[in-house]
Amino acid sequence: IACALSWIDTKFLSDIKLDEFLPVGREVAGVVLEIRNKVSSFQPHDEVVGILPVDSEECGLSAATLCDGVCVYTGLHYLSYVSTGKTLLVMHGESPFGTIAIQLAQHRGAKVIATVYSLEDKQYLQRLTPSVARIIDESNGKYDLTEICLEETGGLGVDLILDAGVKSHNKEDKVASQELLPHKHDIITLLSVGGHWVTMEENLHLDPPYPPDSLCLFLKVWNLSNMQQGKYLCTLEDIMEKLSSGIFRPLLDEPIPLYEANVSMEIVQKNQARKKTVVQLFLR
Repeated sequence: IACALSWIDTKFLSDIKLDEFLPVGREVAGVVLEIRNKVSSFQPHDEVVGILPVDSEECGLSAATLCDGVCVYTGLHYLSYVSTGKTLLVMHGESPFGTIAIQLAQHRGAKVIATVYSLEDKQYLQRLTPSVARIIDESNGKYDLTEICLEETGGLGVDLILDAGVKSHNKEDKVASQELLPHKHDIITLLSVGGHWVTMEENLHLDPPYPPDSLCLFLKVWNLSNMQQGKYLCTLEDIMEKLSSGIFRPLLDEPIPLYEANVSMEIVQKNQARKKTVVQLFLR
């Protein structure tokens, strides 16, 4: 049995007064033991997956690709439909989210440009098949992201951008946590006419600056609505089909023993984990 450790948005949970309990392993997997009268979609012995609700005080065994897959589908399918002939820029392409985004975009025929911040991460993306059209290693500051993207698109710009956060401050006002992030003006510059920018920056400041409105937009995600549960279930089903057929291949570290889980979770929570961390559990 294994359980993947995923980053927890402690600020969000604190804002909605749910920070008393912080269970980990919210991506769950298991086998149906029994069903009740109103259950029609499942049978005993079916293998199932799911994501625990945000107010759950329980943790569970993990399906490592599920949360990243839902995030990717939200960005590439519902917020902006990626298809053949489109060009996609994935920031931090080596991350678990970035890896799934690259694979889904390529599966749909899009051209992918990805950024990385170390030689090791670049070498990892070079091993993906099909290969990424362009990998930009920004670790040494030698490359201009805007210039390369415009070069790759004949000066037209990128059709779709998935970022991992952006700098909202002026370049001279550096914030330590934003050192490896692109500036918002650079993102806007390299975006094509009619293109889509899907951001993970919850406090994005645009002119005129209305941070409360930006935060509201961040929280108004379709999968938080009860009216969108059908789309959500279809997304989960499609993610698992692609996982079982090998289209999605999660990026995992070697399993660690249970006694190392606390240290590993600290690394995950600091957002320093390049791969999904899996804790190996032994049952007697």
